[in-house]
Amino acid sequence: MRLVTFNILNGRHPADDHVDPALLDRAVRDLAPDVLALQEVDRNQPRSAQADLTAVAGEAMGAVAQRFVAALHGVPGSAWVAATGEAQPDTAEYGVALLSRWPVTHWQVVRLPALRRAAPMWFRRDRRPTLVRDEPRVAVAATVATPDGPLTVATTHLTFVPWWNGVQLTHLVGALDADRDQGVARGRDATPLVLTGDLNMGPPRAQGLTGMRSLAAHPTFPAHAPRAQLDHVLGRGAVRAVGSEAPAAPLSDHRPLVVELALG
Repeated sequence: MRLVTFNILNGRHPADDHVDPALLDRAVRDLAPDVLALQEVDRNQPRSAQADLTAVAGEAMGAVAQRFVAALHGVPGSAWVAATGEAQPDTAEYGVALLSRWPVTHWQVVRLPALRRAAPMWFRRDRRPTLVRDEPRVAVAATVATPDGPLTVATTHLTFVPWWNGVQLTHLVGALDADRDQGVARGRDATPLVLTGDLNMGPPRAQGLTGMRSLAAHPTFPAHAPRAQLDHVLGRGAVRAVGSEAPAAPLSDHRPLVVELALG
């Protein structure tokens, strides 16, 4: 099973900020995922030519199941509000997406704790902290009926505020565990779990907060000369990696993280 997680920077190339949905189509076809987790995904946004980037990726990979979950409605950096899941079909949205070439038997959406006030952050060469505001954050999980058995895959994009992304990650794992426990109580077997996405933290902290194993160790950011691993594939249960890479792609400031998985 070939799993890919990719922060696509709303489909643009960082050199010129131009969005061409054909680049995303090409990147997904080259990556050839069975399961694809995307972050920074636009739908009906002016900056990405009003394209539905989830649909573009789904067609490119031949997905039979896909779900886009908005973190916010409106235009980032301008007028936006936290998403509620009740927007009109033509609303400009931004969020995360999960797509699969195999059927999905169960979906879960988790809205993460919001940082409601501006937080101080220190940037290089600054003597004083800068107050920054964060955007809403969300996660989506799917139980995928793979040929080798069920596998739950979740994806998210956590805040860049260091102390708060730990709060969000802990909350997400707790929500995934609660959903699993409810499923077991209703007669579903506990399935292996893979947590993916741009977590905005390094591997040691991601593993420590989740109690999960890192299934891929490759720097993914910045894309032109990667030196930090912000993007992760973490596993728990009877799932293991048999290969991984972080190849160059024709868009985004992140590189995709590709993992060949085996179950059992």
